[in-house]
Amino acid sequence: MAVNNKLILIVGATGLLGRPVMEMLDHFGFPMRLLCRNPDKAAKIFGKHFEIVKGDIADNKSLEQALEGCYGVHINLKGGPKAKDFDRIEHRGTAAVVKAAQNQGVTRITYLSGASIARDRLWFAPTKAKYDAEQEIIKSGLEYAIFRATWFMESLPFFVRDNRATVMGNQPLGIHWLAAEDYARMVAQAYLLDEPLYNKFTIWGPDEYTFGEALEIFCSINFHGAKVNNIPLGVLRFFAAITFSRPLKEVLPLMKYFEKYGELGDPTLTDKMLGTPQITLEKWSKCFKAKTKII
Repeated sequence: MAVNNKLILIVGATGLLGRPVMEMLDHFGFPMRLLCRNPDKAAKIFGKHFEIVKGDIADNKSLEQALEGCYGVHINLKGGPKAKDFDRIEHRGTAAVVKAAQNQGVTRITYLSGASIARDRLWFAPTKAKYDAEQEIIKSGLEYAIFRATWFMESLPFFVRDNRATVMGNQPLGIHWLAAEDYARMVAQAYLLDEPLYNKFTIWGPDEYTFGEALEIFCSINFHGAKVNNIPLGVLRFFAAITFSRPLKEVLPLMKYFEKYGELGDPTLTDKMLGTPQITLEKWSKCFKAKTKII
């Protein structure tokens, strides 16, 4: 059953962090419309339960059509791997959605940013793209909730292969690991609130662990006997070069960045307005093993 007819457009619904938001909004009864470049492919994933429209962030006409009658739009974009691609997708893509939202009289925008975004870190292309996207939203005059989220627990399985877990580089900084379902619940809460929102929300999970500690916990529950190894970034760069591994080449700059630049912000406002994240890494890991959802 719809919640006071607040139709939400989801941009990036099929992504790792877009789908949990869509599922949580559905859980709370929000009507949704999904913007997809390939509606047939999306229909195979989601079935006929959701309205799926064809469109692209590079096609202004399709954006305006998709946003017609919407109360809000949730933006979940992933740029890269090159600097120009981060800018084209994260920054300019968000700017295009914002402009279309203004033209269609949309009330509220929600956007997934990151917990390490700061003006003194704009030399790093992914950070600059998200920072610039935030500025497009803020200056639009529309209501907004920008989610500056830390590392998601859902990223941990990507660092485990053949019963080996790899910590890329030293990664000495603590991270308040966040479950996507906790984040998705906060997005839903941002739409459940009727009061005007003009906020940046720092989101941290309940516990703090280094990358290695988090992988130890995850592997102890899901991959008994898996070894967690630290491999220097220089070694990984050499390996990526000789194997022509594009995915490895793309992730290494990110891991180099997070060796020195960690979380920023204060989650106090987030916890007060949107609720405190409750899903611990141990609980999430057990649910991952059982392949069950937490809601």
